[in-house]
Amino acid sequence: MLYSESLKKNKDFQVVYHTGKSYANKYLVMYIKENSICRNRLGISVSKKVGNSVVRHRLTRLIRENYRLQEENFLCGYDIIVVVRVNARNSTFADMKSALIHLGRLHKIYKRM
Repeated sequence: MLYSESLKKNKDFQVVYHTGKSYANKYLVMYIKENSICRNRLGISVSKKVGNSVVRHRLTRLIRENYRLQEENFLCGYDIIVVVRVNARNSTFADMKSALIHLGRLHKIYKRM
């Protein structure tokens, strides 16, 4: 199984923002766009409005770890950007997990094993 890479370049983020589809829930907004490689690339964006760097990094780690644990349930071949909303500031690991799965289902890229 091929595992995900990170989406790092601003240009890649802009392409997904402008040409991808998005769905949102209480904690997260997820943008997706098909890519030509057969693995997913995950980008995480947490604005300074959400909190200080400690809070932002904590949320980034929660999302990255939840995605890692759920990775085999996501279809391959997508660029995925997860934008954290201000409401997520005090969210737990379980909150992030359910928010991520919810958005994956809305995009029809999450398949239950």
